Amino acid sequence: MTDKSDVRRRAWQAIRDAGVARFPGVEGRIPNFIGAEAAAERLAATEEWKRAKAIKANPDSPQLPVRKRALAEGKTVYMAVPKLANDLPFWRLDPDQIDVPVHRAASIKGAAQHAVPVSIDGMPHIDLVVCGSVAVERGGARLGKGGGYSDLEFAVGVEAGIIDQETVIATTVHSCQVLESGAIPLTEHDFGLDLVVTPGETIRTRTSILRPSGVLWEHLEDEKRASIPVLAVR
Repeated sequence: MTDKSDVRRRAWQAIRDAGVARFPGVEGRIPNFIGAEAAAERLAATEEWKRAKAIKANPDSPQLPVRKRALAEGKTVYMAVPKLANDLPFWRLDPDQIDVPVHRAASIKGAAQHAVPVSIDGMPHIDLVVCGSVAVERGGARLGKGGGYSDLEFAVGVEAGIIDQETVIATTVHSCQVLESGAIPLTEHDFGLDLVVTPGETIRTRTSILRPSGVLWEHLEDEKRASIPVLAVR
């Protein structure tokens, strides 16, 4: 089976080769790309987006236009504190309670300054999860940057009952990040995507990938578990 790290290297190189890399670069991260704004606009045109009131979004640069759009449209945005390291591991950005322009509040620095820290038990049902991706497939397989925190945030949300089968899972990527079927190896903790949105295409994956039913405790290293307060109380 192809190693996930090999697929990441391939995807990062594809972005460089296409000439669509944008600051702060691609290697070792969720890659920012030229066209992120167009992808956000296309996502915002979907019925899934229009129905969503509460959105959980990743903090990475390519999804900044998504977070800005959500706040501008009156949606509440939840972002995870980096590495879920705080007792209150999520930030809530309520556009009715933000006293700075949404483009400032929507950045990770802005969220740290202007969002309200909340516990997972203080969050509502999440209608839409927007995650960052290094690579995806049309069938809904997704590959992140390798830290495992996106999967863990998802699993904790499932256990808390705020993410369920009604929650739509989406990502915005450049078209060169969309790989052929079978390119991405999957593990038990991986979740599938319902929507893959590029600057020029909206892909409804109709994924057959089963969502994890919660945290796979046996897969967590003791050191990681001890460093994440929310895991200690579940």
